[in-house]
Amino acid sequence: MKLKLILLFSLYTLVSFSKGGYKHYGNNAKAGHYADINGAKIYYETYGKGTPLLMLHGNGGSIEAFSNQIPFFKKHYKVIAIDSRIQGKSGGSLDTLSYNMMADDFCTLLDQLHIDSACVLGWSDGGNNALIMAMKCPEKIIALSVSGVNVLPDSTALSVEDISGMRNFLDHDSTASLKDKTLTRMMLDQPQIPFAELSKIKCPVLVMGGDHDVIKLEHILKIYQSLPNAQLNIFANSNHGVCQQRPQLFNKTVLDFFTRKP
Repeated sequence: MKLKLILLFSLYTLVSFSKGGYKHYGNNAKAGHYADINGAKIYYETYGKGTPLLMLHGNGGSIEAFSNQIPFFKKHYKVIAIDSRIQGKSGGSLDTLSYNMMADDFCTLLDQLHIDSACVLGWSDGGNNALIMAMKCPEKIIALSVSGVNVLPDSTALSVEDISGMRNFLDHDSTASLKDKTLTRMMLDQPQIPFAELSKIKCPVLVMGGDHDVIKLEHILKIYQSLPNAQLNIFANSNHGVCQQRPQLFNKTVLDFFTRKP
């Protein structure tokens, strides 16, 4: 089985964005920049103005995954959409990868851009990174909106079939690239965040998922219950890629959360 059929965390591999008319997101020379961070060139694009809003994509994806979000949110925020380490146009070692490394990259990028604080929108692996950011550099996080996140890589979060599929890919697909195997191995081994650690995250967090999400709803609910200042939104008739599947509802839900009155 090819990797793009296994990495269910990233709808980037399952959905064609050609119908959306936003193919330039993730490949826009006018908006694109590189930053030297922790031994890697990290690619990002900026749009709009106002309060900074980081967008963090899922496993195996790129900035293009937010093609339905950038044109909406750039009217309200300074959007900073980032290609995570070894993904999209970003570089880095293909031998090792971790959520902690990526969260460090994003905290460092905020420092380099002289951004005191930002909102963060993270989908799938990007949501995992956002939660870790809120623990690593809490002073820089205004609020988080995360969708389809997991804090453990085991059967409490994922189906046995998905875990088995990823293991079979690592063990038996001799044609797979080192990059694809590194990304898959990370999902099998990480993250390893005890639920009790989530109590350290004091900023407001919107925890989202689809009612047919690849992440088990019980796991998403437990993440919500472990956060001291959280709201929960489960989208009906939706899957892991609800940000692409139902972009108008998704975008409005996130904007309402970020702009709500205390």
